[in-house]
Amino acid sequence: MKRSFLYIPLCAFALSSCVSASQYESLDAKYMQSTKDIGHLRVELDALKSENAELLRQNQSLTTQITDLQSVRSSNEGDIAALQRRIEAMQQQYDTTMENYMQQLSGRDRDLVRANNLLTARTKELNEKEAAYQRKELALQQRQYELEQAQTAARQALESKERELESVRNAVTKALVGFADKGLQVETRDGKVYVSMASKLMFPSASWTVSEEGNKALVGIARVLEENPDLNIMVEGHTDNDIYKGSSAVRDNWDLSVMRATAIVKLLLQYGPRIDPARIEACGHGEYAPKVENNSAANKAVNRRTEIILTPKLDDLLKIVE
Repeated sequence: MKRSFLYIPLCAFALSSCVSASQYESLDAKYMQSTKDIGHLRVELDALKSENAELLRQNQSLTTQITDLQSVRSSNEGDIAALQRRIEAMQQQYDTTMENYMQQLSGRDRDLVRANNLLTARTKELNEKEAAYQRKELALQQRQYELEQAQTAARQALESKERELESVRNAVTKALVGFADKGLQVETRDGKVYVSMASKLMFPSASWTVSEEGNKALVGIARVLEENPDLNIMVEGHTDNDIYKGSSAVRDNWDLSVMRATAIVKLLLQYGPRIDPARIEACGHGEYAPKVENNSAANKAVNRRTEIILTPKLDDLLKIVE
């Protein structure tokens, strides 16, 4: 390139001797223009060299970056491959887990169905038992109410019977007021009225024929019994333990106590014709139901007695209890 530039002025110098002035000027002008153009070209060349150097530097930098990026890419590709393998392993594990879960879920569904059926059956059974319990509870409450009503009615009936007995006791006591000091006692015991008549008032010794005083007492008692048809009447004969030897059909104390009770029953029916005989019973205990020990004459006198026991009819009360 430099050799071409040196060659041009030499040619111009050589030609100056054989060309005209106008030609020379023209050539000189061209030369000057060429020189100027060369200067411009050199400037452009330097600029291009600088630009080329910068481009080379940038290219080197880019090459370095590309190398680094390729290294990173290789590393990332390894990481990506590792991650891909992990993802595939996790996916396989997930698939296996899901398969096992679905199998377990299917089994649990069956267990759940069985449990639900069992729960339904148990619930039905419990409801039936609850309903039966409620029915029993209602029946029990009804029964309890009925019992309370029956108890109230029975208590009222019993209180009425007690008042009735008290009224009878008062009536008998009033009817026998003149016999109180003659061995006749009236008392209420165990829901019954006891009219205890000493043998000295009612009978001569060893006899079952009622005395005159005894007849008078029985008249008053018979009137009270007529006025109280709801009383059951028990006449009991009692003796002491002294041996009785009879020559007739009445041979001992037992026979004697029975005969005395029977004699009083017959007189009560005689003096009280409105008394229903079905209301009366007669029995004899002989010496076997003493009030006190037969160890003295006074005690034996107490044991020799006839008792009229008046008991209210409890039919209505028994119906209430039933």
